Amino acid sequence: MILMHDIVRDGDPVLRQVAKPLTFPLSEHYQKLAKDMMEYLINSQDPQIAKKHQLRAGVGLAAPQVGEGVQMAALLVPDDKGKIIFKEVYVNPTIEAESVRQACLEEGEGCLSVDKVIDGFVPRPDKLTIHYYTVDGEEKTVKLKDYPAIVSSHEIDHLQGHLFYDRINKNQPFDLPENTVVIS
Repeated sequence: MILMHDIVRDGDPVLRQVAKPLTFPLSEHYQKLAKDMMEYLINSQDPQIAKKHQLRAGVGLAAPQVGEGVQMAALLVPDDKGKIIFKEVYVNPTIEAESVRQACLEEGEGCLSVDKVIDGFVPRPDKLTIHYYTVDGEEKTVKLKDYPAIVSSHEIDHLQGHLFYDRINKNQPFDLPENTVVIS
């Protein structure tokens, strides 16, 4: 079981490296990693389990965040009522297309690997088309918008060595491009 002490923190070099692609079939090690990362997200969104194990809630977890420099990320995205609207483990994901229109979360973003609050809007594409493989090696393409697109962009950024605050306007953190969708 992945716990908070297993999450790599900002400053660790693995978070700033471009993750390496995986080959199929995935080894048992990487199959277990995918299962463990999803299990963390499920547990972290369960208030009782999260409290018992002192887990910070997460909607996404990339392999570099647990010290593995490979292109894998787990996503478990709930809607505003807590119902899961997107659940997947991406292996070797690529963004095939993205909207010109930007979106951001009203409260900003956080990250399991970043312990401090960093204020500012994090503009990202409002819509994404993502090509990836499942843990079983099945090739898939998915079109996402709004919150699931933001979470996917955040996790794919991790695989490219970027953190959410890299996208915040350094001079004016609460300025947004015109017509940006602000998601509350």
